[in-house]
Amino acid sequence: MSSSRLIERIAVITSGGDAPGMNAALRAVVLAAEHDGIDVVGFRHGYEGLLNNDYMKLGRDEVEHILQYSGTIIKSARSERFKTDEGGIEAAHNLDAQNVDAFIVIGGDGSFRGANHLAKFWQGPIIGIPGTIDNDLFGTDNTIGYDTAVETAMDALDKIRDTAEAMDRVFIVEVMGRNAGYIAISSAMASGAERMILPELQKDKPLTIDALVKHVEGVNRVRGDSSYVMVLCENQWPGGAVRLAEQLEDRLNFPCRPCLLGHVQRGGRPTAMDRILATRLGVYAVQLVQEGITGVMAGIEKNELVTTPLEDTWVKRKVLSQELIDIQTKCFNPIKKDRHKATVDKA
Repeated sequence: MSSSRLIERIAVITSGGDAPGMNAALRAVVLAAEHDGIDVVGFRHGYEGLLNNDYMKLGRDEVEHILQYSGTIIKSARSERFKTDEGGIEAAHNLDAQNVDAFIVIGGDGSFRGANHLAKFWQGPIIGIPGTIDNDLFGTDNTIGYDTAVETAMDALDKIRDTAEAMDRVFIVEVMGRNAGYIAISSAMASGAERMILPELQKDKPLTIDALVKHVEGVNRVRGDSSYVMVLCENQWPGGAVRLAEQLEDRLNFPCRPCLLGHVQRGGRPTAMDRILATRLGVYAVQLVQEGITGVMAGIEKNELVTTPLEDTWVKRKVLSQELIDIQTKCFNPIKKDRHKATVDKA
């Protein structure tokens, strides 16, 4: 959707869960806008700041050297009161009061739902930039923060492997991802984990404790005493990694340790890939508002910049690559016989 309107001032927010690279995207928006003679204001704490009319002017001095930092200099938050009609009306009033011509939100699907809500009460161009470590938004191959989160998880898994190997222990490592297995499958593949539990692999035939016990025992028959690392996507096992470790230890009669990576995955210096992605999408968002485009997310597919209607980003399902799932089957559930003819069951 497009409309013709002279853009002299852009408002930007970072909303929802923070993701490494949000600052890089913010920097790109400000510098691209400044290059084209457009002012930028940032509302602090997402939609909540928009309701409170809590804003700051953003220029080169504020953003030039924030590329390498995680977090967001204009803060982030979630806002329940913004979801009401009264909240939408108040937000629109505050944008008009600051002479804002276009609005850019950096965040995930909840943030984009908020942008759609705002569009009911405010007529300027609205663009979304995908910023979430979960990588669960339809319409873009990668979201800002995802690559850094995978690197962080991989680094932790490498360290866990060191101690697991020394003690011949089973570790269950729980990673973020909400209802998508992108962080789990990528970090497990990169670290050589023996098993993954992902939402995408749970739908047709949910795993049972019996199947997991059988797989661990099968690996031990083939390799002898050794480490075993399982990557668990959050929300995929009742009680999470802690409960799963207890259940496995009860059945296997040897130590099984849980490890929850938690919010460490949202921190750390953004990778080069996230910095570049954030910069490309930030500049593209400024281009889109000047073209009068509204109600879309700026994304990237096959290394090409693309747009997707905001509603599609959460209504349509982003499908995990079948290639990655096939690799999981071949590499993480080996069936090759050892020298004693033992096999590992494809539990």
